[in-house]
Amino acid sequence: MDNLDKRDFLFMKGVECFNEKKFYDAHEFWEDLWSDYPLKDALFIQGLIQVSVAYFHITNLNLTGSRSLFNKSLPKLKKFPFNHRNFDVKKFIESVEKSREQVSIIEKSRDFNWELVPRIILKS
Repeated sequence: MDNLDKRDFLFMKGVECFNEKKFYDAHEFWEDLWSDYPLKDALFIQGLIQVSVAYFHITNLNLTGSRSLFNKSLPKLKKFPFNHRNFDVKKFIESVEKSREQVSIIEKSRDFNWELVPRIILKS
């Protein structure tokens, strides 16, 4: 597998895990991509990593960490076009913002509405 194939593989595995709500695993795949390869959109991938960890923090009862990572991730993602990496980034950001809003007002992780988590649907 050459570097391009490996980069695509890592990105796609991250997407797959994210959509399955395996946020820690998504973070791992995207972090390997971000740290091991020079990327023109490294900031975007870093934003995805932070979103994944923000959701993961909700699962491990760390709302403070979740809030912090949502706040760090959104400015990074907003620097990219709405059709970046072949998915609707605008819709993704809107959903993440709704998650961030809810995390900022709930007191317990169990009160988080998991229906707010976006899916990454790649356009063919």
